[in-house]
Amino acid sequence: MMAGRVFYMDPSNDVHTTTALLFWLWIFPASYVIHAAEEFWGGEGYTAYLYRLRGVHMSPRRFVANHALALFLMTVGVVISQMLNFPTFLVTMFGALIFSNGISHTVTAIWDRGYGPGLITSILWIPLGAAAVIAMFGQLPNLKFAIAVAVGLGINGFIAFYTMKGGKLVI
Repeated sequence: MMAGRVFYMDPSNDVHTTTALLFWLWIFPASYVIHAAEEFWGGEGYTAYLYRLRGVHMSPRRFVANHALALFLMTVGVVISQMLNFPTFLVTMFGALIFSNGISHTVTAIWDRGYGPGLITSILWIPLGAAAVIAMFGQLPNLKFAIAVAVGLGINGFIAFYTMKGGKLVI
């Protein structure tokens, strides 16, 4: 029955739903720390990889600052989603975000024919993100679900754009 307490989303049982949502909410910041560490220390490191592959310069200091900000925003989002009662939306959004990030890392590695920092955790993020989105399907009205998925995909697109600018907002 323990597996049911963690993964099964039964709206008629608040304890099961709350436990499952807490699991889903906090797995994202936890896995993000591991992903950021792999990007920083994996292979040649993401900043060197980004420069070699795309000619984009991002200092290691800026990389760490950007990831610290992202982790802070994720954590604040988790807390606020619980306080304002939108955890299902946030889980769906995070699921779409990490799923698309995993796909982009994987496609880049295939295109470049080699390991890219963050690839291993990204490959693990594909099923985790897909599982989160699937688990949340039916837990939100269809329009809210679609918006959560679109926001997650949009955030990943913004991160890609921002990264190609060297981690600086250039307007």
